[in-house]
Amino acid sequence: MSELIRVKPTQDGTYTVYRGSMALVAGLTRLQAERYEASIAHQQRSFSPLLGA
Repeated sequence: MSELIRVKPTQDGTYTVYRGSMALVAGLTRLQAERYEASIAHQQRSFSPLLGA
């Protein structure tokens, strides 16, 4: 099971993308953070062993 990916706002108005408790990237706009989150989620689905690629 993969870890939860989430976007959280920071006090300076930027956003940070987390996988589990680890910060992957910080200092993004909301749009950038959401796109990054979506790309990671897409990669996880693509590499899922259940898909039998």
